[in-house]
Amino acid sequence: MKVLITGAAGFIGSHLCDRFIQEGFYVVGMDNFLTGSPDNIAHLFGNKNFKFIEYNVVNYIYLYDKIDIVLHFACPASPVDYCNYPIQTLKVDSLGTLHTLGFAKKKRARYVFASTSEVYGDPLVHPQSEDYWGNVNPIGPRSVYDEAKRFSEAMTMAYHREHGLDTRILRIFNTYGPRMRLNDGRVIPNFVGQALQNQNLTVYGDGTQTRSFCYIDDMVEGIFRASIKENLNGEVINLGNPNEYKIIDIAKKIIQLTDSDSKIEFKPLPEDDPKRRCPDITKAKKLLNWEPKINLEDGLKKTIEYFKMKMLEKI
Repeated sequence: MKVLITGAAGFIGSHLCDRFIQEGFYVVGMDNFLTGSPDNIAHLFGNKNFKFIEYNVVNYIYLYDKIDIVLHFACPASPVDYCNYPIQTLKVDSLGTLHTLGFAKKKRARYVFASTSEVYGDPLVHPQSEDYWGNVNPIGPRSVYDEAKRFSEAMTMAYHREHGLDTRILRIFNTYGPRMRLNDGRVIPNFVGQALQNQNLTVYGDGTQTRSFCYIDDMVEGIFRASIKENLNGEVINLGNPNEYKIIDIAKKIIQLTDSDSKIEFKPLPEDDPKRRCPDITKAKKLLNWEPKINLEDGLKKTIEYFKMKMLEKI
């Protein structure tokens, strides 16, 4: 079977390329390197089951290849990135979604859309289940990402209802691990990078806001299962780790694991930053027989080792 993965050079996308190839699939990877890196897929160049196309999916997509599954994972995903590239973010999850859906329809392929916990905004319901509609500021600084994903979900469901396309929407909660960028702007790479350089760890607000963190291997397992399982047409599924942590506790844990001399520095909370974020994964457990296996400390140790290696490479 053949799969098309957009955002193939990104953090999650590159790990998905690895997993599908390991499972015997032929992978066509597509990326324009706006925020993805060639380094993430360099080990796949020359692999007979991998073809890479440098391309921006906001443009019309045409491939001769027969494709069985389309995974649309192209999009800047960190606040730093989507604030730096607001128009590109809106385009990739509007025009890009339209073109990948049209491509999947033409190829009669299954369609898997990478949505996000950000569709829940600053939630008034906790934990967040798939039937919660969210609390999103449509014109705030995060809206370029939040509303683009919400639009993409609507477009995906329209293709499912109107054309009978086999679609799956995956709402991905905070994920971390190797191949993230140190300057990514998300909590764990920020803290690890600062701790390894004995800089103060920047905590926004008072640090009592919460997040749940899923290690990349667990996330890829969930996405893979959701992509290959039959009879999930039109399903929307949360994927994330339901263990909830205060940001300040994550900072303290990383200082401990890196044996750093860093202190914690508090700064004002950014506009519309969610106070609590935690998935209800009841549906994923039931439909996919999936839940995360890797605990936070083990995942952080692996991530810290990766960042240590990347920092040494720059010396």
